Amino acid sequence: MGAREIMINALLGKRIVLGISGGIAAYKGAELTRRLRESGAQVRVVMTRAACEFIGPLTLQALSGRPVCTDLLDVNAEAAMGHIEIARWADAVIIAPASADIVAKLAHGLADDLLSTVCLATAAPLLVAPAMNQQMWLAAATQANMDMLKKRSAGILGPADGEQACGEIGPGRMLEVRPLIEALNALFMNDALAGLKVLVTAGPTREAIDPVRYLSNRSSGKMGYAVARASAEAGAAVTLISGPSALAAPETVRCVAVTTAKEMARAVTEELTGTNIFIAAAAVADYRSATTGERKLKRGNKPLTLTLVPNPDILASVAGLPAPPFTVGFAAETEQLAVNARAKLERKGVDMIAANDVSRPDLGFESDDNSLSVYWRQGERRLPSAPKEKLARQLVALIAERYHARYPA
Repeated sequence: MGAREIMINALLGKRIVLGISGGIAAYKGAELTRRLRESGAQVRVVMTRAACEFIGPLTLQALSGRPVCTDLLDVNAEAAMGHIEIARWADAVIIAPASADIVAKLAHGLADDLLSTVCLATAAPLLVAPAMNQQMWLAAATQANMDMLKKRSAGILGPADGEQACGEIGPGRMLEVRPLIEALNALFMNDALAGLKVLVTAGPTREAIDPVRYLSNRSSGKMGYAVARASAEAGAAVTLISGPSALAAPETVRCVAVTTAKEMARAVTEELTGTNIFIAAAAVADYRSATTGERKLKRGNKPLTLTLVPNPDILASVAGLPAPPFTVGFAAETEQLAVNARAKLERKGVDMIAANDVSRPDLGFESDDNSLSVYWRQGERRLPSAPKEKLARQLVALIAERYHARYPA
């Protein structure tokens, strides 16, 4: 692994399905689960029946914090299409240990148990850590199956050489937990934005009315923070300018905390030098109170009138510079998503707009999930509903694609 991979914990918040098949190495699944949780990943364990003979599901349930899934035809789970739900939930699937049997099933597209069915149903990357007797590993059938998995872009981790439980010595030992964690971490790293400087704004702003009250909005900052993390995972040097948020800044991301729209505008101006890509994910208040009371306003029986004045338009100001960075805005809409987003694209003069429908209670503000419709002058792309971390990676990949189309190396 390179220095950047070591510095960034790309597993934080990632959804990992850990498949455990039958073999003495199944006991390592407990340590792998524990280490994944320590890295901040969410873990769902899927065990074959043979795996349950080597290590009890209760152990993995305690370590993962989630029920362990074992049966394809579990009546309660399958009433909700459990194998499909698990497959869609995953950011990555790792099978450790992967027996000769499960390798053969995956190679030939068999789906006669829960683990093989999840693997067939998921679009997430698949990593396989083989563990078996050295002669089984060297068998022509196993090697042919491994070649088929490689051709389908499955990541093959190991096996290692050494003494085996059967007393034989040779290839077939499952890799230890640390290299498996490193491989999973590297899975989420890429160089799409390597060498570039990215500036991201996130969260709400607060516009004071008096020392107690303020104008604000429902933004949690989750989407902007996820975009900052995804940009860092893509190799960029990232600065995050954040309004008030309870979220922790991603490691390796420089964070500048602000409160008001004017403070955010000032911080953007100060940080903009050398920026290649500006992503304005913050929900900046359009207006602020014309006056701010020095003391708390007392309740009265008459209507209270507030005079509001416009805040700086940060997005339009950056896009209007003589030599602006590649500029991406966000649009939170409640109606006519495409019409309003494209109008904002032209009005602000930006390169891209990522729009979402915030009228839906299950997406957008305060939710862990979101969906985006992304527009640019020559096209558009729909990013369907997904956890914000996954959606951010898809958005950053699209931004990188459009940036490099504009500025080819």
